Amino acid sequence: MVIWRWGLPRFEIYIPLWGLIALMVAWGAYAVYTYRMGSRALRKKPVAGLTAMVGSKGMVVNPLAPEGFIRIKGELWRATSADKSIEVGEEVTVVEQVGLKLIVSKGSPGDLKGAQ
Repeated sequence: MVIWRWGLPRFEIYIPLWGLIALMVAWGAYAVYTYRMGSRALRKKPVAGLTAMVGSKGMVVNPLAPEGFIRIKGELWRATSADKSIEVGEEVTVVEQVGLKLIVSKGSPGDLKGAQ
């Protein structure tokens, strides 16, 4: 704030004190916001790879008849239905992975264990 109060008048730029205070409050709020968002991103648990996807739940975004796309943790993945066609908006669980393709089944992991 001192630099602005002494430096800007040399270029004939005058900002009233209330304007500088408002600018500093906005700058402080931005700093707090970016600190919280950055620390939240750093606390996220990293995903080790596709093998970590087994057991994850996702949402169908393109009909799986038997192949389509699902969304898991905000990312789109190519998937194949393990049993029958699955419609858009239904929740699926990853049961297996083949290359970069996920094999999914309708229902939760608990339901799958009971069926096997």
